[in-house]
Amino acid sequence: MGNNKIIGEKIKALRETKQLSMEEIAERSGLSKEQIERIEGNVDFPSLAPLIKIARVLGVRLGTFLDDQAELGPVISRRKDNSDENSINFTNNESHGRKHMVYHSLSQDKSGRHMEPFLIDIAPSEEGVDFVLSTHEGEEFIYVLEGVVEINYGKNIYVLEAGDSIYYDSIVAHHVHAATNETARILGVVYTPY
Repeated sequence: MGNNKIIGEKIKALRETKQLSMEEIAERSGLSKEQIERIEGNVDFPSLAPLIKIARVLGVRLGTFLDDQAELGPVISRRKDNSDENSINFTNNESHGRKHMVYHSLSQDKSGRHMEPFLIDIAPSEEGVDFVLSTHEGEEFIYVLEGVVEINYGKNIYVLEAGDSIYYDSIVAHHVHAATNETARILGVVYTPY
């Protein structure tokens, strides 16, 4: 939860620096004030879509919430450095707190980046869950490393197995989840225009 706490603190600090109220952020992002409060207060582990919307309102890159250092040159991510303490947890929808995905950032030390590459562990979904599809500006690329993943994209459903990939526009409503009762692992790259 350490990195999630940092994200909430960074959002709050940026909002206060720009002298914006929670109500203003909520209105401009299309999120509820309660959702902003829960994110800033580290109660919720938000999905990427709300974070991208908040970043747009604050006039910063999504990476600003994830940055650790300001490295201008290339950044190398070693497997041994991908520990749980360097991970970020996101939920499977916008308002409830069940952790659904664990993101291991592969670029948090790179400043000025426009892409966000992650190794993502996707927990199996609970029975009878209705998936809340999300939209945001940008594009996403997913490559399945282990397990089986289902992607709801607009009115279509795609099932991907290890070795399969998909590249899509994030503005179309979408949701990514494990297709079986087994945890899946993907390489995900999120691009958000700034």
